[in-house]
Amino acid sequence: MPPTETGEAASPPLDPFIAALPRVELHLHLLGAASPDAVASLARRRPEHGVPTEPDGVRRYFRFTGFAHFVEVYTAVNALVTSGADVFDLVVALAADLAARAVGYAEVTVTPLSHLRAGVAPDALSEALAAGRAAAGERHGVTLNWIFDASGDDGPEGASATLDWVLRQRPEGAVGFGLGGPEDVAPRAPFREVFARARAHGLHSVPHAGETTSAAQVWSAVRDLGAERIGHGVRAVDDPALLAFLADRGITLEVCPTSNLRTGAVSDLDAHPLPALLAAGVPVALGSDDPAMFDTDLDAEYRQCHDRWGMPPARLLDLAENAVRAAYCGESLRTALLDRVGRLRAWLTLRPAGERSSRSSPGVRAPGSGHAGE
Repeated sequence: MPPTETGEAASPPLDPFIAALPRVELHLHLLGAASPDAVASLARRRPEHGVPTEPDGVRRYFRFTGFAHFVEVYTAVNALVTSGADVFDLVVALAADLAARAVGYAEVTVTPLSHLRAGVAPDALSEALAAGRAAAGERHGVTLNWIFDASGDDGPEGASATLDWVLRQRPEGAVGFGLGGPEDVAPRAPFREVFARARAHGLHSVPHAGETTSAAQVWSAVRDLGAERIGHGVRAVDDPALLAFLADRGITLEVCPTSNLRTGAVSDLDAHPLPALLAAGVPVALGSDDPAMFDTDLDAEYRQCHDRWGMPPARLLDLAENAVRAAYCGESLRTALLDRVGRLRAWLTLRPAGERSSRSSPGVRAPGSGHAGE
């Protein structure tokens, strides 16, 4: 999508412009990315769990009535993954899907304790992730890093057991420690000690917070867990002081609009806090969360920002840049991705003045702010 030989450029068609963005996935769950075909295949081997055994049935199964129903389905699908081979297959399939969508870097959330409880041996889980990560790069040219998370309903003991596994196994590509699951039963403060231990061992703090509860949960994630990024965080919109804090500290929110709609975290997208978060100067990176379960992908999230909220290409580029700057990737990869951002931004400035977007528009992170690269 270069300018013409005369140096002029028209307003870009949306799909080619989105295709040119550096696609970085920061909020992506391994299990939630398993395609209906993959889930149906697992279900045929383990029919006792009651998961549909045909892809169309799985698609219907993935129609959620609310967050509690989503957790119920997610748990049932997790029970199908009982071996290292299953985990390896999920990782390689995810990498193939990311490559097909031109996503070259992803930080993938894995919940070790859930796989161990389903029957995957501790060493087998680590070996499967390592082999899958290597295959992702060799076969598909996709770089994967890992966010290992605990489910809040397992309490601090479950989080500590999760961290123990991470520190024993030391999986290559481990960059962060997270906390997910139902928020309403898991205040963040009791997890303070385990997150301090994770940070002391070099893992970034990336808990979910403020997805289905309140701004208070986001405050706790920052103050008690030392959050450097926050999964979802959309209820921060309810507290102006929190918005100002997040903007000032450059703490990125991983916002997943389609996920929020599918789980009932928002009643409809017209009520979604994303535009208000950006207007307050909070850095936001888009995520697909559980793309197979929610029938979405990163391109669809960018397209939705344009079609529903009227965000121009320059603002979509802002969102892509935020993701690059917030990623826990190597600096050589970040530099290459930021070079793509810079070339696209320079190209956009060739458009008529009325269509341009300021380089310093709200919600764009200052270089080097609020994160550490790996």
